[in-house]
Amino acid sequence: MTNIKNNLQALKEEIARAIERRRTEIQDQKVTLIAVTKNHGVDLMREAIDLGVDEIGENRIQEASEKFSTLDRKVKWHLIGHLQTNKVKPAVKMFDLIHSVDSEHLAESLNRAAKAIDKVQDILIQINLANEVSKTGVSVEEFDRLIERVNTLENLRLRGLMLIAPNYEDVEECRPLFRSMYEIFQRLKRDQAEDIKYLSMGMTHDYKIAIEEGANMIRVGTAIFGQRDYNL
Repeated sequence: MTNIKNNLQALKEEIARAIERRRTEIQDQKVTLIAVTKNHGVDLMREAIDLGVDEIGENRIQEASEKFSTLDRKVKWHLIGHLQTNKVKPAVKMFDLIHSVDSEHLAESLNRAAKAIDKVQDILIQINLANEVSKTGVSVEEFDRLIERVNTLENLRLRGLMLIAPNYEDVEECRPLFRSMYEIFQRLKRDQAEDIKYLSMGMTHDYKIAIEEGANMIRVGTAIFGQRDYNL
């Protein structure tokens, strides 16, 4: 049986150690933990929240909708999975931060949906830094153009960037990508300092290296909840 309390304590200790290993210039950045609840039931979510988790990450709109209506806990909701344009209306209604904006078309659709309910939607832009065919995310070559378009959309507020690193057998291979992403993030902060706050990168298998290289938001599920229940 999964012991969420012990898992959370161990995770917090690992996060603290990873922060200590950072380079001097990024050592003072705090790390926000997003508990990824994809394929984990509402009872486990409530247990984690009652133990102090206050940021929840979901991948799919349908699963998130069912949990959103029954969870009965006050948390911040993060959409970390790929978002199709036909799902933007429920996404804007539910999520505080959408991590996976990767095209002008999606940004424009989100802007319209947010405007319709008089909301300014916080977003991150997802970059496919490794150019993986199997992953979504804007390419580095198209990144600046997407930034320019997002900045014209009044009902979107860009808060930072998101990366999903390849699932390398040797997790150290992620390090150059994380370091490059941090450099892109710092450039964005210099250009748009007022709103840029979050660099979301790192999951259960690679979050320690992500933190060492400058992540201030990590997305962890298995290390908290154990293996997913794919019957959900």
